Amino acid sequence: MMEKRDYYEVLGVSRNAGQEEIKKAYRKLALKYHPDRNPEDKDAEDLFKEAAEAYDVLSDNEKKQVYDRFGHQGLEGRGFTGFSGFEDIFSNFGDIFEDFFSFGGRRQRGSRARQGKSLRYDLELSLDEAFFGIEKEISFQKYEGCATCEGSGMKPGSQPQTCPTCNGRGQVIRSQGFFQISSTCPSCHGQGQIITDPCEDCGGHGKVSIEKSINVKIPPGVDTGSQLRLRNEGEPGELGGPSGDLFVVIYVKEHEFFQRDGDDLRCQLPVSFVQAALGDTIQIPILGEEKGYRLEIPAGTQPGDTLRVSGKGMSSLRGRHRRGNLYVHISVKIPERLNQEQRELLEAFAKTEELDISEKKAKKKGFLKKIMA
Repeated sequence: MMEKRDYYEVLGVSRNAGQEEIKKAYRKLALKYHPDRNPEDKDAEDLFKEAAEAYDVLSDNEKKQVYDRFGHQGLEGRGFTGFSGFEDIFSNFGDIFEDFFSFGGRRQRGSRARQGKSLRYDLELSLDEAFFGIEKEISFQKYEGCATCEGSGMKPGSQPQTCPTCNGRGQVIRSQGFFQISSTCPSCHGQGQIITDPCEDCGGHGKVSIEKSINVKIPPGVDTGSQLRLRNEGEPGELGGPSGDLFVVIYVKEHEFFQRDGDDLRCQLPVSFVQAALGDTIQIPILGEEKGYRLEIPAGTQPGDTLRVSGKGMSSLRGRHRRGNLYVHISVKIPERLNQEQRELLEAFAKTEELDISEKKAKKKGFLKKIMA
């Protein structure tokens, strides 16, 4: 399979291009490679599909954010597969073609089933919840098919009427130059039929807004930006099409002691200069372990030293029993005030350091005399 080109390269725009520039670039390519202008041209067909796919992603803020961060693989991991063919493109972008240059699809769009809109829910977790995994109930607003009219939009017992503007075709056709232009009927919006007696409960839309609650199982190891895809929990489809999906986007709050670094955890541990010099054993907290962990501080530990505790970091999404490491960064506290006894002890220690330095200098001097003799 040929490797996909960068979407910004496909449209010929920079990565900080605005929506108007992206739209303009797509319009130019869509007109150039449109199948009505390039019959039986396989290369033009491929370029037309490629441009449509690039525009579909870069014109959608959610897809664009995923692509900018993770590239093509990020989109594929969230179920994005592009377009299956011309019919799929015209079904999604028919109105856009008309806005661009009154250049509609070649087939009737309104009669096709269409998938419903996907939804997003932002879920905030504590670091402990992300470590253990958790099941949470979430509530969100969505549309569902109207029970009164069973999604038809018509008052029970009534029937739709054939659209008088397009005579049921869903499209109106006119000639412009050497093109025969087909556009969506403005009266029935491509359906071929109009509702003269709408359902009172949904106002003829076939959908009503509800608040829905569902339980979501969050696996251990999720991080900020992780997404869970709940299929068919989005908006209902059109004309019998499948429902969209619900994407639960995770945000993990900062912890008072630990800082997360992928599957690893980091923390700052202040020790006294006596503990750093003589060494000590300090009880520190560990996620998932009530008793904590006895950390050995080696004698002679320096400010800024880092101690690694293997397998005591964050749970990993890559395996149920896998964990990252914990990195403990040491900072040494210097007392601001000393009592008389402490001062005398430190002064005595300072004198021993002076003697030690003098002895080292004397030994070094004697060594130099020997090698220079």
